[in-house]
Amino acid sequence: MTITTLPMDRNASLSPMRYDPRFQSHEAADDFDLMTGLRLIRRRAILIIALTILLMAAAFPLIRGLLPTYYAESRLMIHSPLSASLAAEASNRTGWLDVTEETERLLSRSTAERVIRDLRLAETPEFNPALRQASLIDRARKILRNSTSSEPPPLPQSSELDGVVLQYYQALRVQRDGQTNVIRIGFSSRDPALAAAVPNYLISIYSDEREDRLRIRLDAAEKWVQQRRSEQQDRITAARDRFDRYRNTMGLALNDDAQGTTTKLIADLSDRRSKLDQTRAKTRMAISHLESAGAAALITADASVPESLAEMQRNLTAQQRDLDRVLEVYGDGAQAVIDLRARIARSRMDLDLATRQYLETLRITLNDLDREDAEIQTAIAAAQAQRSRNLEAQAEAVRLERLVEKEQLTMDKIEDQRRALADQARSPGAEIELLSPATTPLAPQGRGRLFYLIGALVASICFSVTIAFVVEMLDKAVRSFDQISGISHVVPIGFVPRLRRKERSQPLKRMRGGRFDDAIQTLIVSLKRSCGGKLPGSIVVTSAQKGEGKSTIARSLAMEISASGVGVILVDGNLKSGNLVSVFNSGQVHGLNEFVRRKTRLTDIVHHHAPTGIDFIPAGTPDLYRRAYFSDVSEIIEMARTKGQIVIFDSAPALESTDTMHLMSMVERTILVVQWARTTCRTVEIGVQHLQRSRGTDILIAINNVDPRRHAMYNFTDANLIVT
Repeated sequence: MTITTLPMDRNASLSPMRYDPRFQSHEAADDFDLMTGLRLIRRRAILIIALTILLMAAAFPLIRGLLPTYYAESRLMIHSPLSASLAAEASNRTGWLDVTEETERLLSRSTAERVIRDLRLAETPEFNPALRQASLIDRARKILRNSTSSEPPPLPQSSELDGVVLQYYQALRVQRDGQTNVIRIGFSSRDPALAAAVPNYLISIYSDEREDRLRIRLDAAEKWVQQRRSEQQDRITAARDRFDRYRNTMGLALNDDAQGTTTKLIADLSDRRSKLDQTRAKTRMAISHLESAGAAALITADASVPESLAEMQRNLTAQQRDLDRVLEVYGDGAQAVIDLRARIARSRMDLDLATRQYLETLRITLNDLDREDAEIQTAIAAAQAQRSRNLEAQAEAVRLERLVEKEQLTMDKIEDQRRALADQARSPGAEIELLSPATTPLAPQGRGRLFYLIGALVASICFSVTIAFVVEMLDKAVRSFDQISGISHVVPIGFVPRLRRKERSQPLKRMRGGRFDDAIQTLIVSLKRSCGGKLPGSIVVTSAQKGEGKSTIARSLAMEISASGVGVILVDGNLKSGNLVSVFNSGQVHGLNEFVRRKTRLTDIVHHHAPTGIDFIPAGTPDLYRRAYFSDVSEIIEMARTKGQIVIFDSAPALESTDTMHLMSMVERTILVVQWARTTCRTVEIGVQHLQRSRGTDILIAINNVDPRRHAMYNFTDANLIVT
């Protein structure tokens, strides 16, 4: 790995530098292209390979268990009987031969059982599940079902033949070829000879059983038709008997002459009533005139009156004229006038008496006419009632006659059915033509195991890559400064690569010329630049959570600065669980806890490690823990300043102890160590906010435990800052 560094002169003046992704010329981290996908596959290669191996391990037994399956097919054509097509009424018959029905006959349960019995399919494990050995997957599924589910209710036990029939139907294929009369019969089996034998034997069974089955159906149908014919004959006889009895009962009413006589009688009575109405009208008019104006009104109206009344009226009129002449000659007092007036008076009295007598006669005549009219109306009503009864009787007779005809028509249809059944009985079967018998297949059906193995491999790889993409999207761990560039008051200072296992076993050995040594030098250069070109006098090295490598960074910074000739005091600021004593293999038990408790002096807790040249202050006894105050920390910093040393505090995690906040308020620079691919962005943000509460200065971020090769596989703008 090559990292450019500057000289380790603490007092050299350097221009300040900050890492800013906006000034990088590389592609942004959120852009996605083909190279980004390839990089993702490369960095998730282990996950993809592991998932692929697991999926293939699960699919391999299934693919290995696939046995070659052979498929044989025969083609059968079914015709209607020739006699049926030559029949005169064949054009009117529908459904003489239904190919779909014949297909269902080939799939009947009785035929299946006969094929299974004769070809001994129940003796082969392929078609008899009871003879198969349970696979590992089946046993695992059964164990899992028994362990996760409650006791199910007992199911009805099925016979062994049911399972064989089910397997037989799954292997059998019977279908109609389009709209033709051709039926294709195929069968799949691991035995090629059996695959060809089943279709051929099925056809032979079908041809043997079809005639018998159709004969049974025709006999049953003929028996049913005969029974129906007998019942229909009884209904016809009953209908004719009802019609005959009704005609005998209503014989006179059903006679056409009687119906004409009744009609003529009604017409005569109606004519007679019409004339009677005219006579009554004239009589009423004469009575009205006589009652209003006397006999003179009748004569004036030209009404027919008795001759005697007319004569008396004429005599009275003549006497009245004579009176008028005599009055003109003799005057009113003459004897002739008086005599004439007396005669006129007697004549008028006689006329009035005769008129009243005639009026009484007219009234009697009118009463007689009214009585006769009532008698005529009664006679007409009786005649009309008789005619209605005759019409109803004729309608009922017609209904009964039509009922007889309807029953006879039904009888004719039954006779047609009987004749059709007789025709089918003479030629009951269909004409079967075997177009192509099934032959033993030479090659198995479908794809081979290699094809399925390749398909499973491709599917496993695709699934694994998809899972890798999902894991990548759900991964919020920090791997680049691009991910935390949006957090305010954060200054990136560099990456620290992962230590090898051999290097981790020697924590106090300086790795000269290695990647880790170069990274620590880069951190020191960044510290100088953040302080105007000089190393800060006091530094706090912390992390958001424990286990992120802050102690390793603090110790390495101390050794690197000490190696450059600058004095360093390394303080174990984790007062509860510090382990600096064990790292330096020191037998000292007094440390910072004793100093805070004022049980010892500051000079007594400062120890020197000769191999590295580092002065260190251990944490001391954890049971004496008490929060360190400003005065305590200030005393340590002041002592280091007077000696020209740099104080490096290896503090507790920022989110687990408030001591780090107190230390940060007293020192010049704070380094927050973030573990690569472990610490999340949210954790970093919360840690920075927590540290900002004590002091508003920038927080220096160092990403630790970086895998350079995997880091270069990401599409971040700082992916190429570490050159391997």
